[in-house]
Amino acid sequence: MDPRTSNKNSSLRQWIPALGWLRGYDRSWLRGDLIAGLTLAAYLLPASLGDASLANLPPQAGLYACLFSGLVFWIFCSSRHTAISVTSAISLLVGASLAEIAGGDATRFGALAAGTALLVALIAFAAWAVRAGAIVNFISESVMVGFKCGVALYLASTQLPKLFGIHGAYGDFWENSGHFIKHLGDTNTAALGIGLAALGALVIGKVVLPNKPIALFVVIGGIIASSVLGLDAKGVKLLGEVPQGLPEIGLPQVYWSDFNALLPLAFACFLLAAVETAAIGRTFAAKHGGRLDANQEFLALAASNLTAGLGRGFPVSGGMSQSLVNEGSGARTPLSGAFSAIFMLIVILFLSEQLSALPQPVLAAVVLMAVVGLFQADALRHLWQASRPDFVVAMASLIGVLGSGLLRGVMIGAIISLVQLMHRTSHPHVAVLGRIPGTRRFSDIDRHPDNEPIPGALIVRPESSLIYFNCDNICDTILARVHAEEIKPALVVLDLSAAPYVDLQSAHTLAGMADELRSLGVRLHVVEARSGVRDRLNSKGLEERIGRVNRFVTVADALETFESPVKPV
Repeated sequence: MDPRTSNKNSSLRQWIPALGWLRGYDRSWLRGDLIAGLTLAAYLLPASLGDASLANLPPQAGLYACLFSGLVFWIFCSSRHTAISVTSAISLLVGASLAEIAGGDATRFGALAAGTALLVALIAFAAWAVRAGAIVNFISESVMVGFKCGVALYLASTQLPKLFGIHGAYGDFWENSGHFIKHLGDTNTAALGIGLAALGALVIGKVVLPNKPIALFVVIGGIIASSVLGLDAKGVKLLGEVPQGLPEIGLPQVYWSDFNALLPLAFACFLLAAVETAAIGRTFAAKHGGRLDANQEFLALAASNLTAGLGRGFPVSGGMSQSLVNEGSGARTPLSGAFSAIFMLIVILFLSEQLSALPQPVLAAVVLMAVVGLFQADALRHLWQASRPDFVVAMASLIGVLGSGLLRGVMIGAIISLVQLMHRTSHPHVAVLGRIPGTRRFSDIDRHPDNEPIPGALIVRPESSLIYFNCDNICDTILARVHAEEIKPALVVLDLSAAPYVDLQSAHTLAGMADELRSLGVRLHVVEARSGVRDRLNSKGLEERIGRVNRFVTVADALETFESPVKPV
């Protein structure tokens, strides 16, 4: 084979992972993928209807989004079990953010939602092109925990009125909650009855038949009950018309000026989709083995949101609950996602009209069950016990969602994550080392109080690279520790074994610290510096001030020289 052809095929397999795993597809996997695809479609059908209502879009928009995204995601994704779909968090974000821009025009609202999906696709493609996979690490887990809990509470405030047959408010969590409490007297008993019955069936089904499409059977039961009991005549609101067949494929009617207004929303949706999809992929990679390529997931998200937007849908993402259903049903490869999309296509072509009789309280019950999974009380409790600062960050994100809205809540979460990262990076831990008894090794004396301090010497190890924005803090910490010692040390040993990089400004700062220590009568000795670090230290003349910096010199070597002054320095 021509090497150029081989390289081209290898590059295509890198961009399109399906070309690789399809070649090695075992026919014995087909049954598992088919069953998983059918089960996933049964799960996505009611979920897509519920999420469409959260986005203030007609029910078919959720069906279209799941269909078209599912047709392409499996081709580009690197995770075997991740399922693409509309999600509650993104749906709420879309619904809350587009109302003002659309100005009450339902047709324009749908076009803007599809346009947002196209913008998400563009952002995801750009992220893939520049290999920005590390961006998903900038949103901390504590922020996501708080955001999801806030979304769950907001979800509950929007769906409880529907469960009770009350006309809901359209505001933030506090407005919705106040409206619900105020109008409890307007409860429609028929709506509440069918809603509670559906909710009870979902709860029992989740316990008795986990990872099974119970919601589908509840939806079917709700449609039958609506016809048999005449719920429409009793004032129970129904889902309404769901067009049968496929939509017109193409670009939505969105003006260029709209994209500027949609950009913050699209970026927020992208962040949520990227973080959630990467988290799902990593979970399954750790469980089943293999490797997640975060950059490749960007390309998969780009393709999925592109087709969702062209197909009159709205932004999509990897969904944790959907992916767990897919895995739990026996999926062996991403082909289960393709089968799921095909089953969804059959429903859209031949069965969608039957959905019009679905009672809204039943749909609200389906959404409320999803709220249970979103509200991560155990995660909040763990943050409280393990790290109070992370708990505060999570609560700030939660309150931001409840008090400032979903879009601002996402932005608050992103800003908090960046500030948190900057603070941790600019204030790295500086360990004070002591000798491990009976050895020539040294470790953090605060973590190991039985370690032996060295009289007359202070041994410190910055546990981070030394960069212009943290070096001042590191030097200040060292100098403060020198001044805090009851007996001023004669020697400071700076262990750089945990500092893989030192920039030029930091080298200059260290040289200044060496001068300050010398003015105090304290000698500085740098040990275990890597070659690149030594080059930068030497460029600022540090060796002229403190003597040769040798990578072979250890903390023990420096102390032996210090404790035996007869030996040459």
